[in-house]
Amino acid sequence: MKTFEPRDPDWEARCRAKVDLQPIMRTLGIELTGLEPGFCEMRMPFRADLTQQHGFFHAGMVTTLADNAGGFAGYTLMPAGSEVLAVEFKVNLMSPAKGEAMIARARVLKPGRTLTVVSVEVSMLDGGVEKDCAVMQQTLICLPSS
Repeated sequence: MKTFEPRDPDWEARCRAKVDLQPIMRTLGIELTGLEPGFCEMRMPFRADLTQQHGFFHAGMVTTLADNAGGFAGYTLMPAGSEVLAVEFKVNLMSPAKGEAMIARARVLKPGRTLTVVSVEVSMLDGGVEKDCAVMQQTLICLPSS
């Protein structure tokens, strides 16, 4: 894994404060379980009300978790006073999202002054075993705080 130097010495406090401001995180029960410069891990426990007709996590839930993890991985490397938004992503759903919890691990591939490219791997924890579920490639934009 690449080693990155954050542009903001208070990157961790800034990122954790932004996580706490997202109502979607509380609504879906998403937990921040890992945060380093250029890396973010998040988990979402299984809930039947977040599934589709076959009882798997809905693809929208997979995408939401991956998008959040990717956004925060990129945000760790952005300057103080900035904001982050996704401008593009592609998701490959490789297997049904079935299990006790979904885990997204996001890694910055290329940080930039304006655009940052992130890769996100999503897995399902089922019976203590992780199984690959989806991958996302995402492009983020760094915006000045409004």
